[in-house]
Amino acid sequence: MTALYLASKSPRRRQILEQMGVSDISLIVVGKTQLTAYEGDETQGSDEPPEDYVVRTSRMKALQAMDRIRSEQLPAAPVLAADTIVVLDGKVLGKPRDRAEARSFMKRLSGRTHEVRTAVTVGTDGRNIKTLVSVSCVTFCRMTEEQIEGYIASPEPYDKAGGYGLQGLAGLFIRKIEGSYSGIMGLPVYETAQLLRPYGLTAL
Repeated sequence: MTALYLASKSPRRRQILEQMGVSDISLIVVGKTQLTAYEGDETQGSDEPPEDYVVRTSRMKALQAMDRIRSEQLPAAPVLAADTIVVLDGKVLGKPRDRAEARSFMKRLSGRTHEVRTAVTVGTDGRNIKTLVSVSCVTFCRMTEEQIEGYIASPEPYDKAGGYGLQGLAGLFIRKIEGSYSGIMGLPVYETAQLLRPYGLTAL
């Protein structure tokens, strides 16, 4: 029996949920073909603040998953979706498209503090849905050209918001963290537990 649908392919999010005591997690994949049913795609609007963008995309993923559950007549259970963004100078740094963009991201992040926002959405339908946001700050040391080139030569930057993962090689360059470590990884434990408790899905 499914206790929770996870609308994310991230193995880190599933691992965090399991560490919280959530069992019987079913992955439910949503794709870009479904995006037009809601509020656009996963591209930040020209005048859209980052804090609005991350909430919108998290809720959009959850609503897509709920639609799929209904259309495929899957067993009823709450859905969890999340979105994580890296914000520097008020702009969202997405997943680098290529090595040049990964290099650009690292040069911009080097020696500076940026913001990481993760929005978590849990619900069962469009009328019963709630989102909470974790906000953290990450400070990078000043990276050398050799460090940047070595890092972008690895596969790590290319599937992560902002071009880095806290738990990977980029941890070598992170001088300070303020906020939620799990939130920076992609699923803030405190906010997630608040959303899951009404469904009896946490260990404590």
